[in-house]
Amino acid sequence: MGNNQFSDGELWSRSLNGDGDAFGLLFDRHRDRVFRHAHRLCPGRHDAEDVLATAFLELWRRRDRVRLVDGSILPWLLVTTTNVARNSRRSAFRYRKLLNSLPRPDDAGDPLEEVLLRNPLEAVDHELAAALRGLGAMDQQLISLVALEGYTVAAAATVLGLTPSAAKTRLFRARERLKGAMGQPSHGARQPMMNGELP
Repeated sequence: MGNNQFSDGELWSRSLNGDGDAFGLLFDRHRDRVFRHAHRLCPGRHDAEDVLATAFLELWRRRDRVRLVDGSILPWLLVTTTNVARNSRRSAFRYRKLLNSLPRPDDAGDPLEEVLLRNPLEAVDHELAAALRGLGAMDQQLISLVALEGYTVAAAATVLGLTPSAAKTRLFRARERLKGAMGQPSHGARQPMMNGELP
């Protein structure tokens, strides 16, 4: 049974009826894109792998509430990945705050900087990832679905429960905030970002 032989809708329907192989095919089909999205939102590869696993766990745990968009389960997974990454960052922040409150030598370096020095590939798109993490959840989801994953504004609006016009407005504002965070000049009068256009 090939990975592209069945649509997401068919595989999801079979999964809901207890077909573990169908769920495995969905995982194989979408894991790379979900991982790339998680890696944009997380400081390191291991965190992104945890977020990937949790997103697929949530897919099964919340199976009654999953909505396919244009026959694809990927938009739901990407939105869930954004939410899981945000929750993970909050937990890490609380943990780091606790660690920072403990006494330590003055010469101890930043663990994230040490990871980046050991593995420069972790720094790929670090500036974009940092700027994305500075946006609110809805804006992260819109940018991720439309600009980074190539979905239409209408499809992103559907999965996020927005009207297309509200999605376009939010997308434009999110794009401007991203540009500001990345030190690029803002184009206040420019039209909202079109499908596939990177910030």
